[in-house]
Amino acid sequence: MVEYKKAPIKAKDKMKQIMTNYFLDAYSAKDNGKKIAWITSGGPVEPLLAMDIIPIYPENHGAMIGASKMGQKLCSYAQGLGYPNDLCSYALADIACSKGEKGPIGQLPKPDLLICCNNICSTVVKWYEIQARYFDVPLFILDTPMCHTGFSYEIRSYVEQQFYELFLFLEHICKKKFNQERLQHIGMLSIQAQRLWQEILETTKHSPAPMSAFDAFFHLALIVTLRGTQVCVDYYKELLEEMHQRIEQGICAVPQEKFRILWDNLPIWYRTKWLSDKFAQKGVCLVADTYTSAWCSSLKYIDENNFLNPLSEAYTRIYLNQGIDIMADEIIKMIEKYMIHGFVMHSNRSCKPYSFGQYDIQNIIRAQTGIPILIIEADMLDETKFAEGQIESRIEAFVELLETRYEA
Repeated sequence: MVEYKKAPIKAKDKMKQIMTNYFLDAYSAKDNGKKIAWITSGGPVEPLLAMDIIPIYPENHGAMIGASKMGQKLCSYAQGLGYPNDLCSYALADIACSKGEKGPIGQLPKPDLLICCNNICSTVVKWYEIQARYFDVPLFILDTPMCHTGFSYEIRSYVEQQFYELFLFLEHICKKKFNQERLQHIGMLSIQAQRLWQEILETTKHSPAPMSAFDAFFHLALIVTLRGTQVCVDYYKELLEEMHQRIEQGICAVPQEKFRILWDNLPIWYRTKWLSDKFAQKGVCLVADTYTSAWCSSLKYIDENNFLNPLSEAYTRIYLNQGIDIMADEIIKMIEKYMIHGFVMHSNRSCKPYSFGQYDIQNIIRAQTGIPILIIEADMLDETKFAEGQIESRIEAFVELLETRYEA
């Protein structure tokens, strides 16, 4: 018999230092002759790195704002400027910070250019147009058609042409030739990081899981911000090794793990600890989620020998840019892989593309797997849309359903 115990993940402090160094480099970019590009979370970062441009992610900053519980204040400020309260809270917080309000790290370094890819949602287009006008900098929009049922030759050609236009755009901004050999090298680092990230997430197939999805929400930061760098690869090698050690030593996220659940949609950043504790107290471990796994879902489309060719498919066929049936199929595969007992869906008031269709997905999952499903209505950033008492009651009823189903 193994005596399971709980302990913090040691690599956490190192990741904080890496992120600190990342932002210090960004704030000193002008002094070092480098340019800053703000880019959407689903955008192609590798071409920027190939041109020595430092990428900054307003959505990642939004997550930091949420974790620091500053979302309500910043969203209210943006609403006072005339922006509606049903707009994406990431956009509201970002606009508020740009207009003079301060977030957890003050304000983001001012951009020299903006790169917007609409593979995650259409809101980002208007959001980035607002910021491009405010900062008076050039904006490149990469348009990726929705893949409702599959990926066609026409879509590939359309997106590929835009990538070549992006390279020309970057050449114009940086006043130098685009280096495709460097892109291939950075692409290989990006593939390595994504594979390592996938291996890290898959360590939770072990029961009890060495970490939870709440841990993955935190460690996701590097695959978003530093994908394509050696720093990211080295860190995830270390984190993967620590996960294997935790399994060997009986260290886990929930020592009394009874039920394994899957999460859908973005985290509720300002309540991750509350939710983690609430589930853990009842022997429930969030072992996987559709959000963090999205950053390694494009691996099946990548060609290691020619990173450039499959870029169009990899950045078009991401989780949120597909039809409901395809998304449901991905979830069912995760349910089988991670031996899931129940499914929790965050109906996120901010993220419409992620939340629209959840009830249809719920019906598909329920019909094909029969597992209990809980829907939580909240927002990733705005605390005013979180009803604690109601959500707590729903979690308790959900756990009772799990106990009735699996312990009877």
